Amino acid sequence: MGELAILPLGHEPMTIEHVCAIAEKRAVPAISADPAVRERIAQSRKLIDDALAGARTIYGVTTGFGASVEFHVPVEVAEEMPLNLVRYHGCGTGALFGENAAAAIMAVRANSLAQGFSGVRQELLDRICELVARGCVAAIPEEGSVGASGDLTPLSYIGALLAGEREAWLRGKLVKAPHALAELGLRPMNLRPKESLAIMNGTSVMSALGCLSWTRALKLARFACTISAMASDVLHGVPDHFDDRIFELKNHPGQRQAAQWIRGGVHHRNTPARVQDRYSIRCAPHVIGLILDCLPWMRRMLETEINGVNDNPIIEGYSASAPEGRVLHGGNFYGGHACLVTDTMKNVVANVADLLDRQVGMLCNPATNAGLPANLVMRSGIDRPTHHGFKAMEISASALAAEALKMSMPASVFSRSTESYNQDKVSMGTISARECVRVLDLTETVAAIHLLTVCQAVDLRGPLHCHPKSAEMREAVRQVVPVNEADRRMDVDIQAVLDLYREDALPIGEIAWTVPEARA
Repeated sequence: MGELAILPLGHEPMTIEHVCAIAEKRAVPAISADPAVRERIAQSRKLIDDALAGARTIYGVTTGFGASVEFHVPVEVAEEMPLNLVRYHGCGTGALFGENAAAAIMAVRANSLAQGFSGVRQELLDRICELVARGCVAAIPEEGSVGASGDLTPLSYIGALLAGEREAWLRGKLVKAPHALAELGLRPMNLRPKESLAIMNGTSVMSALGCLSWTRALKLARFACTISAMASDVLHGVPDHFDDRIFELKNHPGQRQAAQWIRGGVHHRNTPARVQDRYSIRCAPHVIGLILDCLPWMRRMLETEINGVNDNPIIEGYSASAPEGRVLHGGNFYGGHACLVTDTMKNVVANVADLLDRQVGMLCNPATNAGLPANLVMRSGIDRPTHHGFKAMEISASALAAEALKMSMPASVFSRSTESYNQDKVSMGTISARECVRVLDLTETVAAIHLLTVCQAVDLRGPLHCHPKSAEMREAVRQVVPVNEADRRMDVDIQAVLDLYREDALPIGEIAWTVPEARA
């Protein structure tokens, strides 16, 4: 822990890179020591305490929740409300988010509350940060959020952990929350009025998942360019398809960058095999470039969301500009912006899965693979007809691509009224974010199958007859997966390549990319 970077929350804006660093245990969060930050938090909380002392009506503090707002809650029982809210939202279902995702969710939630407009105590924010820093995060079921009012049910699991209820991830193990707190020498917290509502009534699940997906999408775009170049290389494709002049004349920055990445991995032959290649090769920059062209506005929306105040009501504490303080009842918990990001991301990523699947099809088909054997079978003896090489790998890639495409339908269009018609328009942002994660999983797997396929083609051509980058990638893969010389299982090969990719052990090329200045 001592060697990890500390990311102060509440002062400087949190970035996507910060979220990833915390999720990957390269950094830990802590509430900023800036006096202005701490004073804002304190004054926001003081306003809640004063309101309670004065029996002032504030939603969720002295009223029921949601459509139950019509019920007045006497001050003498208001302290029971926070834990009850957590408990009745303990109805999440499905698999648990992994530790990394849970850490990102908790850090993003703490960052929003640390803006000082949510009426929570400093000690509560410190506790959330301490838990993440010490490897203890909430065990959060993935299902059960409509994305407004925020991610109520999944975020209730953070409140439960603070109160010593339900389960937690503690350094890789799933344990009971009281056990986790005891292991760390911590006592459960008594949640005060407004605090559990502040924790739960926000967009931190969907926006944290969006941040993690953003980074994966950028890397995937780079990977897709590299293996598309390999496909063009072994298919003796037309290198001029990636001439910069073509992309300068249309000038989408991401598309042009994708073309540059592909261009760096293709041979410039004097006599191309054909005038034009099929679209899955020729238009690869146009398909992959969509990811790159979307990432800048996606970053802007995600980072605005994670640095914004997204609960209700907003508690603007006492200050020189607001000497009486303000309680603002609104709907900042609505996750429309985060949902738009992941709805779009899963669309452009799924289209890359489709692109790569079509390239696999070209590589396996003797009618389109420029003289390579059908299904890339390497045998030539009498038993040649008994072997089928990459035939089933093509089918698997098609199945995965189809599933990714099927999930690319925007989740936001499935908004439905719920909670006694109070939440009668909701974002579905967390469903979209979960689907986005799944689409990335599927597309990365299609890319792994593609890479195995194209490496087989490199072996059939002979590495010395391929572009040096194709040979380099083939060499990296052959460290863990042998060439396919006879029919055998290849699921373990796919996983081995996925592991290399996710461990950054493949030479996919430089990933960093800066959006050029807009044209005048």
